Amino acid sequence: MRILFLILVFLHALIHLLGFIKGFGLKEVKELSLPISKPMGFLWLMAAGVLLLYAISYLSQWKYSWLIGLLAVVLSQVLIVIFWKDAKFATLPNLLILLVSLMAWGQYQFSRMVEKETAALLQTSQAPSTEVIQEKDLEELPEPVKNWLRQSGMLGKPRIHIAKVIQEAEMQLKPDQNWMSAQAIQYSTLDSPGFIWSVEVKMNGFLSFRGRDKYEEGKGQMLIKLNSLIPIVNEQGEKLDEGTLQRFLGEMVWFPSFALSPYLRWETLSDSSAKATLSYGEIEGSGIFEFNSKGEVTKFSALRYQGNKPDAQRKEWIMDIEDYETFEGIQVPSKVHSTWKDPNQSWTWLKLQVKEIRYNQNALN
Repeated sequence: MRILFLILVFLHALIHLLGFIKGFGLKEVKELSLPISKPMGFLWLMAAGVLLLYAISYLSQWKYSWLIGLLAVVLSQVLIVIFWKDAKFATLPNLLILLVSLMAWGQYQFSRMVEKETAALLQTSQAPSTEVIQEKDLEELPEPVKNWLRQSGMLGKPRIHIAKVIQEAEMQLKPDQNWMSAQAIQYSTLDSPGFIWSVEVKMNGFLSFRGRDKYEEGKGQMLIKLNSLIPIVNEQGEKLDEGTLQRFLGEMVWFPSFALSPYLRWETLSDSSAKATLSYGEIEGSGIFEFNSKGEVTKFSALRYQGNKPDAQRKEWIMDIEDYETFEGIQVPSKVHSTWKDPNQSWTWLKLQVKEIRYNQNALN
């Protein structure tokens, strides 16, 4: 689709050159019946140049390409109105360029919002210390949690204060829908529990949506915009606060040193499972971690609100861990499936692949 759009813009720019050619008398242009003066011919040339500049900026995915696109549309459309009899059909390409430019503007605005929110979140984190995790730090933990921290490679490593997780995923918004591909980046802070998760999901060649989940100061928020422009979800509230806290709790598998957080209480359930309760702000949430014989986390489950509506009910939310990789010397889950489960249905809605994790100072680079 990008190639077809670029071809359209290029041809649209070439057509504008006809006004320049006629205005300067370089060649007879039978398609244009109205007289064109040299100043007007120069404006047609300028419009063609701006359109070509827009095509180049769009191809290079420059973040300000939308601005050039809007300028090109305004200049072109003014000329089309002046020479409406000859040029009216060129309005159609301008409408398409306008639409694409508005979507690019929406992406720019959405990205700026995420960047500002991420910067504000990261400021709440303490400067990374040189203190490393030692065996004595594990004394108060349940035995399976101790084994997890040992096998993960966390011993001898500095505590994690900030993490950046780069993800690819397949998602379903409803159980019967087709799977959609997604790319996401998440920044998490552990001193003051919080995260910013931004995702872009391709629905088809024309439609996509940008999403941002946020957990900060004990409050959760979910924002989704169609093509980065049209809000379709903008949720916050107590149920979302609790659900987002439980999500943060489950995602501790990507930063194992959080198991030592003063905000956590642990309870041994068996030789291979432990219950964690996270208390932060005015909200408390719990979940159960299950471990295999090697000490790896294999599953996290919690009774979590599915949604934020007044009638939303707690359902079993499960993170099944399918595979592991090592990032910066720490072994963490790299492939995770998330499932909502109730007596009537089991719906796996997310298949997540972790591509990279960076910790502490590396997360900021």
